Amino acid sequence: MPPGTSKGLYPLTHSMSPRLHPRLYHGCYGDIMTIETPGASCDITRLINCGIRGSEMFAEMDLKAIKPYQTLIKEVGLRYCVDPALIAAIISRESHGGTVLQDGWDHRGHKFGLMQLDKQIYKPVGAWDSKEHLLQAVGILTDRIKTIQKKFPTWSVAQHLKGGLSAYKSGADAIVNPVDIDNDLVNDLLARAKFYKRHGF
Repeated sequence: MPPGTSKGLYPLTHSMSPRLHPRLYHGCYGDIMTIETPGASCDITRLINCGIRGSEMFAEMDLKAIKPYQTLIKEVGLRYCVDPALIAAIISRESHGGTVLQDGWDHRGHKFGLMQLDKQIYKPVGAWDSKEHLLQAVGILTDRIKTIQKKFPTWSVAQHLKGGLSAYKSGADAIVNPVDIDNDLVNDLLARAKFYKRHGF
């Protein structure tokens, strides 16, 4: 076991100085850069904008909108020991950095904020692009990852992370076996996260 990784405690050198070592900090839930992903799935409706290149293209389109939140994303990532690049990827996929929202809500008025929390499941906290919102949403994400860790103790670190990302949207009950975590959402998020990691998140 590498030094500083015992029992999932985050190494001080990684957690305390993300500005000095942006490549080193990947939080407590695995290193996204080592997790294989095919990117967004290709189907009849998405023959061009799919795969890793498609995911990266969407991530790049959202980069300008997400950049202003970079410091906030890193701060919340540190608080919850979650890779900031993953948070950026969720913001990209869910709200395109807030650019498609109307007063913080999706077009149907069901989901709120940068990370799009469903009002039927959660009571939104704070303004749609606030630290409070990000803390709530990332807190939910980490709860989901921990639930998957408990539910499937023999799974790998990568599977726990994928399960948590999937459960962030579908809930942990929807995950029964490894096939359930190998989906478009998870593959797209991981590809986008790798892009954001290379761009300083």
